[in-house]
Amino acid sequence: MFRTLLLLILLPFAGSAQTTTNPLAAYSGIWNQPQYLKCNTASEISYLTTKEKELVWAINMARLNPRLFLSSVVNAYPERSGQNRLLNVREYKSLQAELIRMDALSILQPDSLCYLSALCHAQESGARGYVGHDRFSKACEQQEHYNGECCDYGYTEAVDIIMHLLIDENVSSLGHRRILLGDYQKIGVSIQPHTAYKYTTVLDFYF
Repeated sequence: MFRTLLLLILLPFAGSAQTTTNPLAAYSGIWNQPQYLKCNTASEISYLTTKEKELVWAINMARLNPRLFLSSVVNAYPERSGQNRLLNVREYKSLQAELIRMDALSILQPDSLCYLSALCHAQESGARGYVGHDRFSKACEQQEHYNGECCDYGYTEAVDIIMHLLIDENVSSLGHRRILLGDYQKIGVSIQPHTAYKYTTVLDFYF
């Protein structure tokens, strides 16, 4: 997965200077407590958009306190999202069972190489309307930098993206859940337009 990068200039995107809003606060005021501010590790990263920063923040909060994430977000999500059918989905029930017995995980730090890897794939697959992990251009192959990768489609809000990946409906391996709750240290995320699903989010993780 290691590639030589000749010259990379990270330019801030429009909206990157905006203040991020705690993406889990609407589910419980407990998420506003000071200890969860340290989960906002991407707050000062200029090349990330506001929504990308909020996604990193939400993932870190879920990793730091999985039981609170279960009781405040996961249990409320089917009704709040208008997807009550999830209550009868096997993978949703297995997520509940898994989070209740989980211990805290380390929080993830944003990484520029993971970001460039995610950005290139999100832009390329979005323009092609592609679903999957294959890189099609030499440029994206050279920037590929991850030990685990999740690709999501159709969502831009942090909670929707996380819940879709954690539930992992119809994915027998639960691979996205395993990555999101895996023993990683670094993360890069990019949310881009997608010709088939309107949006795609690529999340690249590194040890």
